[in-house]
Parts: sequence; structure tokens; C-alpha cells
Amino acid sequence: MQPSIPSQSRKSRSPILSLADTAYARLKEEIFDFRLAPGDRFSETSTAERLQISRTPVREALFRLQQEGYLQVHFRNGWSVLPLDFEQFENFYDLRIILETAAVRRLCESALDSQTFARQVLDGLKAIWMVPVADRLSDGLLVASHDEAFHISLVEAVGNAELSRVHRDVTERIRIIRRLDFTRAPRIEKTYDEHALILDAIFCRRTDDALQLLRSHIEASKAEVRKITLHRLFLARQAASQVSEQDAEQSTEPLPAAKPPRPTKTPAQKRSSSRK
Repeated sequence: MQPSIPSQSRKSRSPILSLADTAYARLKEEIFDFRLAPGDRFSETSTAERLQISRTPVREALFRLQQEGYLQVHFRNGWSVLPLDFEQFENFYDLRIILETAAVRRLCESALDSQTFARQVLDGLKAIWMVPVADRLSDGLLVASHDEAFHISLVEAVGNAELSRVHRDVTERIRIIRRLDFTRAPRIEKTYDEHALILDAIFCRRTDDALQLLRSHIEASKAEVRKITLHRLFLARQAASQVSEQDAEQSTEPLPAAKPPRPTKTPAQKRSSSRK
């Protein structure tokens, strides 16, 4: 049995761990939103100042992101965001196909009427994706988030915790690419159409159709990865920069001017007004 950590030591470490988690989450979000774009270089000091978090938890967060394959450390020369590894992304998409087709096959071959959880999940997806064209969303980032949730939900509906865990890991690794995939309106419309067809095939238990539709859907997204150019990365970063500027402006809007206090009368003025 390993010795327990003294309570005083835990208390002294917990603030650093909490700040490290905060720094990790914020930096990862900046990478996914292209505020930190592939190739960008930065230092621990500048990052700590920007996040307003001390260097020790920031350093811990940076090394954690390095281990996950997002950052690279340079000896005596700071950090940089790793370039996009398109071959690795294609491998992740291949793994997605294996995991998601296995899940959809299980859903098609199960009696949905007796699977309460699976039915609830699929009904929830139907309410989002099988809607009239006029009710469809147009915000690319929002649709990207819903698209990710769609595929996660299909796998989770099966009820296999390990399958879901592996699929979530793969999903996170391709999130940065998925957001680029939804920067154009035609991809948004096509996603709605394809998700609706996949769901319809699952509800009708047409296994072969559902599997073929799902494979084609993921392959189409995979093909979009090959079309990503530096120009699209630049546009994504420009859009993220504009959002950041808008957020900064909203946070620094001047407060309404306070009403000036009513002047107080001196004792002499009070006596004069009382005589009147």
C-alpha cells in the first residue's frame, strides 16, 4: 500500500493543481479555436501574464499539452503549437469508422422499443437533425458542436462504456479539424441531410443502409481534411480574433454614469430657508 499524502501537503498542492487545470483548459480551447494557430511560438512568461496565472501551473499545463501532442518545447526558446499532422488525422477518421459502424450495427440489430436509453438518445437526435430546413442552424461552430454530439451519442446509445471512452478520445483529437470542416455553408446543409438519413435508417432497422450512409458521411468529412489549406487556417484564425475582440469590447463597456449626489445645505442655508 502506498503511503498516504499528509493533509497539509494536499492542501498546499491543491491550488496549483486547480490553476494548472484552468490553464490547461484555456490553452486547449485557444488551440481548438485557432487563437493559438499551428506554428505559433510563445513563452511561459507571456502565457502566464496573458492568462493571469503564475508560471508553475502554466508550465504544468504546457507539458500536459505536449504529452498529448498539441505543443512542442524548444530548448531555451519557448514553446510552439505543433503543425497539423494530416496523416494522423486520417488514421483517426479510419478508427472513427470502425467504432461508429460497430455502434450503429448494434443499434440496428437491437429492439429499440425495449431499449429505453437508446430510444431516448435517438429521439433526442431526431429532434435536432430531422427538422424543417427553415429551422436549421447556420452558425458553423454551433453546428460543429452538435455534429460532434451526434456521433458521440450514437456510440453512447449502445451502452458500452469502454467503446464510448475510446470514441471520445478519438473525437477530441480531431476536434480542431472538425471545426474547420464547418466553416462553409454547403457542409452544414449536407450534414443535416446526411444525419437525417442515418437516423431514418436506424429507426427503420435498415442495417446495410445505415452503415453505408455512416461510412460515406465520415469519408466525406475525411476528404475535407485533405482540402484544408493555409488560407483556410488563416481565415479560421481571423474569425477567432474577431470574436476575441468583441468579447474584450463587451467586457470593457463603460458603466452607466452615476447620478450626481444632491447638494447638501449648510446650517446657514437651512436657517435662511426656514425663515422664508
